[in-house]
Amino acid sequence: MDERNYQGGSAPWSGGETSVGPETSGRAAGGSGGRGGGAPAGASAAATGGKTSSIVGKGLDIGTANLVGACRNADGSIRITLERNAFLDVQADVFSKSMLTKLGVPYVVHEGKLIVLGEPAFELANIFGRETRRPMKGGLVSPNEVDAAPVMRMLIQKIIGQPQTPGETLYFSVPAESIDCDNNVVYHRGLFEGLLSRMGYTPHAIGEGHSVVFCELADKDFTGIGMSFGGGMANVCVAYKTIPALAFSIARGGDWIDKNVADVLGVPRSRATYLKERGVDLTNPRGREEEAISIYYHNLIAYILQNLKARFESSEGMPTLNEPVDIVCSGGTAMIGGFVDVFREEMGKVKFPFPVGRCVLANEPLYSVAKGCLVAAALGE
Repeated sequence: MDERNYQGGSAPWSGGETSVGPETSGRAAGGSGGRGGGAPAGASAAATGGKTSSIVGKGLDIGTANLVGACRNADGSIRITLERNAFLDVQADVFSKSMLTKLGVPYVVHEGKLIVLGEPAFELANIFGRETRRPMKGGLVSPNEVDAAPVMRMLIQKIIGQPQTPGETLYFSVPAESIDCDNNVVYHRGLFEGLLSRMGYTPHAIGEGHSVVFCELADKDFTGIGMSFGGGMANVCVAYKTIPALAFSIARGGDWIDKNVADVLGVPRSRATYLKERGVDLTNPRGREEEAISIYYHNLIAYILQNLKARFESSEGMPTLNEPVDIVCSGGTAMIGGFVDVFREEMGKVKFPFPVGRCVLANEPLYSVAKGCLVAAALGE
């Protein structure tokens, strides 16, 4: 379990240098610690030496692949925590308990099974050749995962802990309605509103793309286009002075790329994921494998830009944008080498009905949504 602190300024959206806090690990029934996997995880008093922030309000990015929490430290800096959104169930016998204890793997007991949460579940699954179970699929709670709700509660508890004050404000991310598939966003939003309320928070939902605008476009008076490229889907929001004028999602993301690359290459999906994450440069693909990855990234970006143009032109009540608007891309799927270059290339093929300014990658793409949720919580308060 990792943790990062951002030395911020007085504005609720300010960031800065990062420092990784101490890792924690342990074994518990009804609670858990964890170990890091290259990204922060687990916001709890135990994970920070018993210290909690005195500044009320938190942000939570509920993603298909990762959960990211954001809150303020007492000195005003931002604490970011991240955990892989996955779990693994292990038979609850003496041997298994002894094995997990010797390996230093934290677990919780749930309905007669030992549940390993987050990054440790991923590591353990790799050791024993198993697949982790994922509470979410395609950006929403998985309808095929019967343990999704209780596991999500445990993961969220691990990330953000208990409210600092009764009814503490918490903004959490939700996907926008998809334009290319039927997704039950209403149920997804209501499920997490109920879960967070029972934890003692006052929850408020905010669109993923909208939260990117809050995080990255403060200097533009929160006017511009925020895009979040996640594992399950991609989200877009056009905002004018904090107000979302257009928001939609598409059912394509990192998982879609992995699946299609695996299909055309005839390899397992895990192999396609490895190929994608090992250091590909989309502008200079080497060999057939990287070429396939580049082709599907081009297709994904072109698809979302074409739909942005079409939706803007067909929607009523769109604001008149006379000044060039910036586009900010975020999310784990956007972190591959050459992403912004390919984005700009594809953007040059589309004639938008509004002037476009800069196209940039978020300062920290994996944390933008959670930090934007925290900004919304601060402004809401």
